[in-house]
Amino acid sequence: MKIVDIRAIPLSYRCEPPYGSAGGVQSARGALLVEVETDDGIVGIGEAGTGGGSTRHVIERQLRPLLLGEDPLLIEGLWQKIFARTRQFGRRGIVMNALGGIDIALWDIAGKVARLPVYRLLGACRDRVEAYASGGFYQPGKSVEDLAAEAEGYRARGFRGMKMKIGRNPSTQTPLRHLAAGAELCEVEPEEDIARVAAVRRALGPKAKLMVDVNCAWSPAMAIEMGRALEPYNLYWIEEPVATDDIDGSARVAGALATPIAGYETEIGLYGFRELISRGAVDIVQPDLAWSGGFSECRRIAALAQAHHRMVAPHAFAGAVLLAASLHFAAATPNALLLEFDQNPNGLREELLKEPLGIDAQGMIALPQRPGLGIELDPGAVERYRTD
Repeated sequence: MKIVDIRAIPLSYRCEPPYGSAGGVQSARGALLVEVETDDGIVGIGEAGTGGGSTRHVIERQLRPLLLGEDPLLIEGLWQKIFARTRQFGRRGIVMNALGGIDIALWDIAGKVARLPVYRLLGACRDRVEAYASGGFYQPGKSVEDLAAEAEGYRARGFRGMKMKIGRNPSTQTPLRHLAAGAELCEVEPEEDIARVAAVRRALGPKAKLMVDVNCAWSPAMAIEMGRALEPYNLYWIEEPVATDDIDGSARVAGALATPIAGYETEIGLYGFRELISRGAVDIVQPDLAWSGGFSECRRIAALAQAHHRMVAPHAFAGAVLLAASLHFAAATPNALLLEFDQNPNGLREELLKEPLGIDAQGMIALPQRPGLGIELDPGAVERYRTD
């Protein structure tokens, strides 16, 4: 069996109305599908990081020539070949985004050849994974009461945990947040963020998992101050409290607070996560399969986390293919904790699959039992949202 073609399909979904986090304003959602076709008709499906729109070029112009004619089941060998051949301009950037989509597609092929779901091919740990509702964004006119009602809706549907956004503050003691587009939209004082968290805690009840995501907005000093102020609300974790590259600062925050620090989805690859983990900057490790090299690299990151007694909660905030891949990854990873399940309106998640993924009454997602990722794209939805 040989690889005969690799295709990248860009998709976009318009967000109406836009919504914001401390990291910026979301006016559109994007996804980049990857199809790896073999000479016996098996096609693997993956999802790459969009890389600001540049990843497609890397896949089709840089990586496709390296893989044509190769055996798609030599997954680790192909991964290492790409990593080595792009060392001078890859390693942590868009090339890793591209490699993530290709690697996911190759594992989909391997599962189809073996007639096994990917999570079983990887060595399954569980058949169901607990998902948490990822939402709680800022929007113009969205009140604290509206946010609480959103949280109550998730609880009523069966979710046992929710992640919400905080950190869009006028001063965060760092310029990073104000460099993002739409920085002035929905700014709130830190005291209002605390009130927002308090309202969500009341809506969810005392036992539900409540996580907050700062999207790298705060300085270490502000993160410690806010973390202590939020202690009465029994947070399950604080996500990305400081800049990704401020490893020492994140370690100071982690050491000062009782609440676990989670992150950093904005880090890429094993060597980046090695620094976060070994230097005590994170308690919960959050690689993104699309951004960080697919199953192959994220399994290495998870193994390193396990060696340091850290749990893993993959970041999965894009399209339906990445969600499915992250589900298989979590089911096959012994130290996996939870799966992110974005709840914002997004046709690239809700409409892209013929059989969309969903939670049961206990907030769990059952693993697809068909070979590979166990999903089938809806061609009509792909055509509706493709931008090429």
